[in-house]
Amino acid sequence: MRRTKGAAGAGFRGAADGPRPAAVRGNDWRRVEAPPPEEFTPVLPASVVIPYYEAPEALALTLAALEGQSYPRGLFEVIIVDDGSRTPLRPPEGVRLDLKVIRQEHRGFGAPRARNRGAEAASHGILVFLDCDMMPEAGWLAAHARWHHALSDVLTLGFRAHVEVDGVDRDAVRNRAGSLRDLFSGRPVQRPEWIEFHMARTNELTSTADDIFRIVTSGNLGVGKQFFELAGGFDESFTQWGAEDTEFGFRAYTRGGLLAPVREAFCWHQGAGAVPSEAESRSLEQQRAKVSHLIAHYGFRRASPGRSFTVPQYAVTLETGGAPVEALFGAALRILADRIHDLVLIIEDRPGDEAFEWLRRQLGPDPRVRFGPPGAALDDFPAASFHITVEAGAEVVENLVITLRGELGGAASAILTMPGGARVSIVRAWALHRSRRSGADLADLGAQASIDAGKLVYDADPKRWSRRVKWTVRRVRTGVRRVLGAVWRQRWKVRRVWRASLRIRNPRQAWWFVKWASSGVRRRVRAALRYALRRLLPRSESRWLYPPTAGYPLGAELAVCGERAGAVFGASVRVGGGLGGGHVDLVLADDGGVLGGGVSGG
Repeated sequence: MRRTKGAAGAGFRGAADGPRPAAVRGNDWRRVEAPPPEEFTPVLPASVVIPYYEAPEALALTLAALEGQSYPRGLFEVIIVDDGSRTPLRPPEGVRLDLKVIRQEHRGFGAPRARNRGAEAASHGILVFLDCDMMPEAGWLAAHARWHHALSDVLTLGFRAHVEVDGVDRDAVRNRAGSLRDLFSGRPVQRPEWIEFHMARTNELTSTADDIFRIVTSGNLGVGKQFFELAGGFDESFTQWGAEDTEFGFRAYTRGGLLAPVREAFCWHQGAGAVPSEAESRSLEQQRAKVSHLIAHYGFRRASPGRSFTVPQYAVTLETGGAPVEALFGAALRILADRIHDLVLIIEDRPGDEAFEWLRRQLGPDPRVRFGPPGAALDDFPAASFHITVEAGAEVVENLVITLRGELGGAASAILTMPGGARVSIVRAWALHRSRRSGADLADLGAQASIDAGKLVYDADPKRWSRRVKWTVRRVRTGVRRVLGAVWRQRWKVRRVWRASLRIRNPRQAWWFVKWASSGVRRRVRAALRYALRRLLPRSESRWLYPPTAGYPLGAELAVCGERAGAVFGASVRVGGGLGGGHVDLVLADDGGVLGGGVSGG
């Protein structure tokens, strides 16, 4: 079998040498050549991890379905992690599987902890996570595992449908004549429409969309154990239902993992669940606030000026070289003053330089500044979506970060060469991680853009404002073209919404459909308008787009004297502009300001 250029470990004959890191372009999983399931010969063992909580009937059907797997019985184990059920789960009798049961203390929603405990106890290098109410078809495990025979950093995403299982027992599943699909023939079936929505939107996860991780769900998911540990496993701080699998999917994707949708890895979910219940929807709304700090993507957070997040969206490395400390200080201030505030600045250390200590004392206490050795940014901030490197000697101009992001577009990387020869680069994190792991060049992993230095606005340039006007016109023209192109490319969404409306069967589904459609439209319109206006108008000319820095009343009556003091405290209703005629507790004045009048009262 031939290998495809750029697809490390593409041929499954390479399993004898062990799985290799993926080196495909973007997320084009189709470039990884794989034989169909019926021609695949398993070699590597796998571990199936099942989190469980007080659902013995559902678990019995799931185990019965696992007994019928086409994957060799001696090549996989099943690990059930009981999340502190009130009646402790014991190994079910008569199960013809290599079965292990682990118990953990119940501390609320414990599925992330349970999956991590199961992964730690796994004896094999392929992990496949399965919910305890998911009944897999016979070829399910083989469909997952065949990808992991070739690639060490692939996430295999299985699919599901929801069906009621009333009247179906363990013996019926074990002794069925055909597939589970045949067993459930004639029963109403529901499919998660949101999954197919994202599959169509991203052309089966092969487009340049940078949010394909949205489709990652933990109930039917395969991942290599080594890559699972590299990505950090599931976040155990999630102690209520919702979004923990999306957050793990983001980290795995940002680490350069290849997301492969595997429709042959199909399961039947026992009972309803295709549409979140009312309680699940309330929990998910709360979890959105949590993941806004963990998923560094504009679709999950409102990165308005002045806001910082636990995981920054941009990691900017300032190389120091032999540049003067004053020049480095000015460059750092310009980066921190960028219209994009959602960033962290890493300044490379210069050991033994006494003058550098001044810079450390100036910027070290700033929570958005780090000092570290060269190349530390990717390890210190592995989940930051973008990494920017400013070479020593490169001039940092106004709003460099937001300009780089705009010029990057859908490419994987972009390079800006300054007039003096120094370079500034912006690279998506997944490309950096994948390049480091596979040894592939960045240019082989995705499109690489070249940025014209003439598009930047220099403060010292006598033609600064004419350059700004030309730049703005270019951005408007480019933005209009992109909007029109996006509208044309997304015309299928209208058809999908229409088809979704035809599937409404009861008032509850109608309510959720209206709520989903209207919220999506409002959110996208608001975000598009806000983004466009902020890009077009300087901050000084668009104060109405930004909240004031002090929009709440202060605790004391103050008076200010001087232009600067008035600008800082002008938003407070308890600040006066003079000293006469009222009670004043505190007077603030600019250096050299002239105080006049008297102060009455205390």
